[in-house]
Amino acid sequence: MLSSEKIAQAATSIKLIETECVPAAFACSFGAEDMVLLDLIAAHARRIEVFTLDTGRLPAETYTLMDEVRERYSVPLRVYFPDTREVETWVEQNGVNGFYRSAAQRKQCCHIRKVVPLGRALAGKKAWVTGLRREQSVTRQGLEEREWDASNQMFKFSPLLDWTEDEVWSYMRAHNVPYNALHEKGYPSIGCAPCTRAIAPGEDVRAGRWWWEQPEGKECGLHVDRNANA
Repeated sequence: MLSSEKIAQAATSIKLIETECVPAAFACSFGAEDMVLLDLIAAHARRIEVFTLDTGRLPAETYTLMDEVRERYSVPLRVYFPDTREVETWVEQNGVNGFYRSAAQRKQCCHIRKVVPLGRALAGKKAWVTGLRREQSVTRQGLEEREWDASNQMFKFSPLLDWTEDEVWSYMRAHNVPYNALHEKGYPSIGCAPCTRAIAPGEDVRAGRWWWEQPEGKECGLHVDRNANA
C-alpha cells in the first residue's frame, strides 16, 4: 500500500528541483512511472518543462496517450524528433530493422533516435527528472535519487527510485491517472514498437525490452555514463 508520506516525499523532491535547479526538465516516455511524475509535476511544479522523445517507431497506443495527456493536463508538452538525415543514412546502411542484428547496431539506432534528441532537449537545462526505479532492472540497482550526469553535465533526479510497481499503480488508481493501453496487454515497460513485447507472468518487468539481448546490457544510452570510458 502506498503511504501518503511517500507521495509527499516525491512531491517535495519535485518542488525542490523546480526551485533549486532552474531550469529543469522532465523526460516523459509515458510509462506508468512517468505518468505518476507528470501528475505530480502538474500539481506541484509546473515550471519544470515536460518533454518527450518521438523516435518515429512508437506504438500507436503511446500516441493515443499523448493526446490524452494534452487534454487532461495544461502543462505544455514539447516533442523532440531525431534528425531525418541521420535516420535515413542509418536505415540505408543497416535496413529498417537492422537493430535486431546486434547490440551494437541497436545501440546505434537508439543513439540516433533517443540520445541525440535528448541532448537537444536538455540544452541549457540545469537538471533533468526521470521515472527510473531500482526495481526495474539489474542495470538500475545502484542508482541514487540525485546523481551527477557526466554525459549531459547536469544533475539527474529520479524521485520514484524506491517506489515499487505496486505503489506506482496504487497512485495511478487513486488519482485516476491515464495510462498506456499496452499495460493491460502484458507490457510493463514500453519503448519503441519493434523493440518491445509483452512478458510472461513472473518475468522481469524489463524482459520485454530488447528481449534478444542480455539483461545487463538493456539500456538505450539515455541512462548510462557515455563518458565513462573516455
